[in-house]
Amino acid sequence: EMQVDELQRLLAGMEKEHRSLLVKMKAGEAELERLRSVEGDKLAQQDRSAELEKEVAMLREKIHHLDDMLKSQQRKVRQMIEQLQNSKTVIQAKDAVIQELKERVAYLEAENLEMHDRIEHLIEKQVSRGGHSSRTRSKSEYVSRSLPPAEQSFFSRSKRLTGPKPLPLIRVVET
Repeated sequence: EMQVDELQRLLAGMEKEHRSLLVKMKAGEAELERLRSVEGDKLAQQDRSAELEKEVAMLREKIHHLDDMLKSQQRKVRQMIEQLQNSKTVIQAKDAVIQELKERVAYLEAENLEMHDRIEHLIEKQVSRGGHSSRTRSKSEYVSRSLPPAEQSFFSRSKRLTGPKPLPLIRVVET
């Protein structure tokens, strides 16, 4: 944004100089026309006329150069503004995705807690019902016998996840 402001400041300066050069050129052309209209072959007027013609040509060249520079700077400013807008759009899209993922995580965490509560509740039911049995059963036995197949597989997966984790595979790449 600072670069855009700097370029806009430079553009304003070039436009101001462009206007002043146009005013000078018109004044020179007016004086040249006045000198041409005056009759007489005075040497001073001819010299001044030639000098003014050179100055007008030089000013036209400067104006042409400034016009080219102005157009180039304006293109750069437009491109920078467009890049900023594109970046903002990308950031907003990524923020939306992040927010959606946060909501998903919160939902899944709530679901996970609910499943754990169900499992604990079912285990407590089994323990209270099976407490009169002659042999003592582990919690996993109660769960695996009392739960529907989908929940049994969930319990067995969660039990597997609590064990030691395997070490990550490290690959060495030569460069």
